[in-house]
Amino acid sequence: MPVDEVQAVAEALRAAGVRLVVGAVIDSAGVSRGKQVPVDRAGALHRSGVGASSTWAVFCADNGIAMTPRIGAVGDLRLRADLSAAVDVGGGLAWAPAEVFTQDGEPSPVCWRGFLRRQQAAAEALGLEVLAAGEVEFSLLPARPDGTSGPWVAYGLGPALDHQEFLLDLEAEFDRAQLGLEQLHAEYGGRQFEFSLSPADPLRAVDKLALARFLLGRTARRHGLAVSLSPKPFVDGVGNGAHLHMSFLRDGKPLLSAGDGPHGITPEGGSLIAGIVEQLPELTGLLAPSVLSSLRLQPGMWSGAYACWGLENREAAVRLCAATQGNPHGANIEIKCVDPTANPYIAAGAILAAALDGLRAGKPLPPEVTVAPADLTEEESKQLGVVQLPGTHAEALDALERSAAAQRHLGEELLEALVAVRRHEQAEYGDADIATTVDRLRFAWSV
Repeated sequence: MPVDEVQAVAEALRAAGVRLVVGAVIDSAGVSRGKQVPVDRAGALHRSGVGASSTWAVFCADNGIAMTPRIGAVGDLRLRADLSAAVDVGGGLAWAPAEVFTQDGEPSPVCWRGFLRRQQAAAEALGLEVLAAGEVEFSLLPARPDGTSGPWVAYGLGPALDHQEFLLDLEAEFDRAQLGLEQLHAEYGGRQFEFSLSPADPLRAVDKLALARFLLGRTARRHGLAVSLSPKPFVDGVGNGAHLHMSFLRDGKPLLSAGDGPHGITPEGGSLIAGIVEQLPELTGLLAPSVLSSLRLQPGMWSGAYACWGLENREAAVRLCAATQGNPHGANIEIKCVDPTANPYIAAGAILAAALDGLRAGKPLPPEVTVAPADLTEEESKQLGVVQLPGTHAEALDALERSAAAQRHLGEELLEALVAVRRHEQAEYGDADIATTVDRLRFAWSV
């Protein structure tokens, strides 16, 4: 941003009563972190940033530090807030997404938001317009065990009435921040709610998700509630997902509808889907990356445990939402295997990078899967090219480390950092009692 624009934003925040500006990131462990400066230093937060040790790239969900050969006690980074995306969230606070730079002012190779920015630029260079939208499931724990009026009803109105004031307050917070709230409702799992946000370009869409997580935590605190973003907050629960939706256009024309392929998919749209389906098994360690993720990513959980696609198929990792009267945003794909422990900038960037690989290679659309993949015979799965995603945390990390696509997309340093923090989780909790790990990490990804 030009200096005069930065100054104008800072002055507008001050005039609105903002006193502190939060420069926020979501790190390699999927945890929200940041630093705050007085509003009078907002311009400096944008231009030169604030210091952060190089170990910010390898902080873990349990506050451990997963040192690597490249990252240790020596070195420093700068967190620089993007004031063009700053939002006055009330109460004297403004929130802005931050990116990671070197001390010399160069983008750091370990910057999570910068990775998505590069993938979005690559799509635009190919003449594509990409829209993305996110939805997040979360578990809402009452201040007292008996804090609700009755048993949980999946998608029920009773849970909404139990937490009416919290939901109204959260809607007001989202509205103030112009997040484009589309749905907010009780979900299938016990004590589980979900919100969905409106589409935007990928960088803006993930910024909205990051801010929504911040506001969710702040609003819950005001109501004496606690929020869990864990993919397995309770041993006997279904787990929380964080599905990502994407649509693609060229010259204003959609690539997932109005074509001659199945359900109107165009040849280019088919190639985009093919790239994602092909790379999902090796990228699972980015999309469902925590030591608890594999407990959710199982057949029958509607978590997308199989690398395949299908129209409205909630057991497929790639669910096609066709252009129908019931879909006002037009045709899009939903990536169901993503959960809230993933860094959403990394997840969206990896999905987009895989799609672009498919497009560049002109890959054909894989066969559609019209049933629950677990119901296919071994021979049917082979004929359709259906592969189950890695079933354990260790398998997902091994596949990610071997992945040439991940190396190409992320670069060695960022991939090394992402794997290191998850290897820490594996070493600390991989052999532990599941109930103990679930309890220990229930709030690890909460704001």
